[in-house]
Amino acid sequence: IVRMSSVLLLSLLLSGKSSALVPEKPKSSALNQLTKLLLCKYNCGIRPVQNWTKPTTVYIDLIIQSVLDVDGKTQKVTTSIWYRQIWNDEFLVWDPEEFDGITEISLSSDAIWVPDVIISEFVDVGKSPVIPYVYVNCSGTVKNYKPIQVVSACHLEIYAFPFDKQNCTLTFRSWLHSVDLALWRPAEEIANDTREFMNDGEWELLSVPSHYWILNLEDRDYAQIQFNVLIRRRPLLYVVSLLIPSIFFMVVDVTSFYLPPNSGTRITFKTSILLGYTVIRVNLMDEIPATAIKTPLIGVFFAVCMALLVLSLAMSIFVVKLLHYSEKEVKEMSIFACLLDKYSSMDQSFIERAFTSLKILGDMEQSGEPDLFSLTEVSNNDSPLEKILQEVMSLRVYLQEEDNEDSSQSYWVELCLKVDKLLFSVYLLLVFIYLMTLLLHWGDWSSA
Repeated sequence: IVRMSSVLLLSLLLSGKSSALVPEKPKSSALNQLTKLLLCKYNCGIRPVQNWTKPTTVYIDLIIQSVLDVDGKTQKVTTSIWYRQIWNDEFLVWDPEEFDGITEISLSSDAIWVPDVIISEFVDVGKSPVIPYVYVNCSGTVKNYKPIQVVSACHLEIYAFPFDKQNCTLTFRSWLHSVDLALWRPAEEIANDTREFMNDGEWELLSVPSHYWILNLEDRDYAQIQFNVLIRRRPLLYVVSLLIPSIFFMVVDVTSFYLPPNSGTRITFKTSILLGYTVIRVNLMDEIPATAIKTPLIGVFFAVCMALLVLSLAMSIFVVKLLHYSEKEVKEMSIFACLLDKYSSMDQSFIERAFTSLKILGDMEQSGEPDLFSLTEVSNNDSPLEKILQEVMSLRVYLQEEDNEDSSQSYWVELCLKVDKLLFSVYLLLVFIYLMTLLLHWGDWSSA
């Protein structure tokens, strides 16, 4: 009996050791069991409703993060947004008590049905990160959160650049399925939500208003939600780099009219201004947005500034040319004769004073009196005293002619200076009219 009990004890010990050496098969986790239960008979190609006539309501939420690029030539806007979709899946429901209190799990977005909500203005694939999972809670609510880089078509109004505002739309709608769209948050809260927007860039987010409507196409109703992304450009950079240098050049050009036209430095100075402005314009061409539809107002501003600088140079060249006309050329030009008659304020006109000696000599010939030239004629019978008198009279005639020439030249210079002042006044008037017209256009567009 003792022997049998010892054998039995030994066998029990050996069986206990062998069972301890073989590991137990682990039980499947509650999360794994729940995932298998939900997806074992799930068909991701079928809209998850018990009654197929009932549309699935998809709630949409939108947060604008930044405006990455605005291309005026192609009319494209690249925007970074945080996009959220929430809908109810009637086939993804469970009791948390049966699965260790699990109330929410993450599933692959490729394994379940996802609404085919698209953006109508979408024109290109952006560099969006791939988020392959969605969140599902025990009541069947599915949350799909993902960042999107949207490259969308937008009708850009850059006429008032750099003081422009843009209104770009993002229209969300379902492509095929019977889906009803709604906002996850109140429209006022979405419109004024700018806390996530990067305000250190070129653009400033004003608001994101939204509205809902039904679009009927081919006897089918498509629910749509349109978000209007209202942005405004910060103009300080362009004012400093584009407008202020142009204004400085125009101011310097206006002050250059105070240089004397007969000094020879005015034309050189104005030519230097024109060349400098041309170089700056070429270097800053990339700063102006290109567009194939309408020329920005600032482009017109630069073109008119260039035209005014050329006009200013042409005016100065005209005045300098007048200063170098001879008396014979002046007499032959009737337009200058009219200017002389109008602007001369002396008792005798410029032409009369220029040829005073000739008139006096003509009167002396008609009256039969001896003229000064006859007194200067040298004869062989004259005495030395008469010869001296003739030399003195010749010197007197020469000095009178020189005095008349100097007097005519001074009057002509005075007239040219008056013409220069007149052209300067006309130039100032053109600049003033141009600036006022430009400011009115900018103001009207901004207020509109």
